[in-house]
Amino acid sequence: MSKKSLFLYNTASRSKEKFVLPQDVDEVRMYACGPTVYHYAHIGNLRTYLFEDLLRRSLEYFGFKVRHVINITDVGHMTSDQDDGEDKMEKGAERTGKSVWEVAEFYAEKFKEDLKLLNILPPVIWCKATDNIKEQIELIQRLEEKGYTYKTSDGIYFDTMKFPRYADFAHLDIAGLKSGARIDIGEKKFTTDFALWKFSPKGSKRAMEWDSPWGTGFPGWHVECSAMAMKYLGETIDIHCGGTDHIRIHHTNEIAQSECATGRLFSRFWMHGEFLRESNLEKMSKSSGDFLTLDFLMKKGFDPIAYRLLSFTSHYRNYLNFSWEAMESAQESLNALRRKTEPYIGLEGKVESLDAREWSLKFRECIADDLNSSAAISTLNLMLADSALAKGEKSALIEEFDTVLGFQLLKRKKVEHSVEEIEKIKALIEERNFARSVKNFAESDRLRDVLLKLGAVIKDGKDGTTSWEWK
Repeated sequence: MSKKSLFLYNTASRSKEKFVLPQDVDEVRMYACGPTVYHYAHIGNLRTYLFEDLLRRSLEYFGFKVRHVINITDVGHMTSDQDDGEDKMEKGAERTGKSVWEVAEFYAEKFKEDLKLLNILPPVIWCKATDNIKEQIELIQRLEEKGYTYKTSDGIYFDTMKFPRYADFAHLDIAGLKSGARIDIGEKKFTTDFALWKFSPKGSKRAMEWDSPWGTGFPGWHVECSAMAMKYLGETIDIHCGGTDHIRIHHTNEIAQSECATGRLFSRFWMHGEFLRESNLEKMSKSSGDFLTLDFLMKKGFDPIAYRLLSFTSHYRNYLNFSWEAMESAQESLNALRRKTEPYIGLEGKVESLDAREWSLKFRECIADDLNSSAAISTLNLMLADSALAKGEKSALIEEFDTVLGFQLLKRKKVEHSVEEIEKIKALIEERNFARSVKNFAESDRLRDVLLKLGAVIKDGKDGTTSWEWK
């Protein structure tokens, strides 16, 4: 199968399209909207980066070289998508008692640590909004020269009504917005107009502000992505990624400002990951103050790679419902995969037989169908159960599949547990069964957490623990 057979869903066309590069381009120019570093990333955020990692690994699996860029938003992202409210970075500084610069550095590093724990490949280029103020000012100047901007008392705004295709990407009902608009839009000409540059409040000095041709202030959130994508990847890029919450406003605005500035198509493909949902929440959000971090999952005894596996059990364009039961199931599935693949650690081999080549083809077909990760995991498990395959070929296929899935199945050392370790686990299980029998559920839960930290995953039945295994 050639690399030209990869099909990806393009949000712009609302359809799967064959992914090919233009003749004059030798690498995939891929931009992913990065974090606003005012708080920890929640696991819903991280699901989007897992999807983008799957995309990048799949592109490389199909023979493409990828120039992957992720931005760090450390200024300009307001608490409201309507360009009002407080800058999220200043809000983070107020919450922590640190400077905005300290907040940005701390949470950016924590975000990178999370990516590493999840085995997400780092981008080729990290870029920060505050390191690229000059480029953002220059982009606004281009738009101003072409007549797409206007000035209000609080900033420079993009006039969306001067871009006839503004509504196309998100399928917005502009006529409905015009007839039904009842929100206070201040000095904006229309509700969808957005800030390119915000002025610092008179009589006060912001922690982050810069001089510009229009006055002292800071860039709006949307302008940074266009400016940095074009700086590092060119005026037309191949793939732009993000969460589905970016479609209606952020990415629509990126398209408008970029294509008005250059007169060229901004991105050939747009790809979006769907939300993670927990309990009755519509999506997992930091604004609610109630969100789960990767650190919290780890404190509960879960391996970060188990969350990676959980994320891949649902297609990236579908909602993923998070629950502790689902997380435990994912941990058990990862443990089972590790047990199945452990005998192949350190074995050398290559795909030679017709059977082995067919398994390779089946896996490629799963990935070629818009990154069908759940089918790919199923194919991996079915291949491992194929007794006709030689051990060396199985080892080669595991390694091949895992370059895409990223579960690190053959990168572990074989673990030998001592008799003392096993006896300790058995004793703790007996204690826990007794706690359950006397309905001391708090102690039962505590012992379950102790067992998880020791590496033992237990399975309960109505009469107590029925089985356990090393994770």
